[in-house]
Amino acid sequence: MALTRLQRRNRIKNRIRKVVSGTAAKPRLSVFRSNKEISVQLVDDVAGKTLISATSKSKKPAKGTKIEIATAVGKSLAEKAAKAGIESCAFDRNGYLYHGRVKALADGAREEGLKF
Repeated sequence: MALTRLQRRNRIKNRIRKVVSGTAAKPRLSVFRSNKEISVQLVDDVAGKTLISATSKSKKPAKGTKIEIATAVGKSLAEKAAKAGIESCAFDRNGYLYHGRVKALADGAREEGLKF
């Protein structure tokens, strides 16, 4: 029986989440990607709280491709994390392939000094 895209992504997501977990000192950087937008948040799984978040809805450049917007969102999150005193995190791609917008977001966050 063939899996749907969502079932496949959920299997990959569960496999990643078995290993990746976030704490207050080293939160989990969780990525959500839709067809139009991309959002990311730093999560403390021990307390069950979102520490910092950034989304393309709040950070819209006038013009740019989805990859350029994803890079800007990654940079925005890293700047917020630096202000909050967070310098490293565990990357959770949330079942998406590490390619395209997800990779651009990660590279943007790394450019601003976030380590993972």
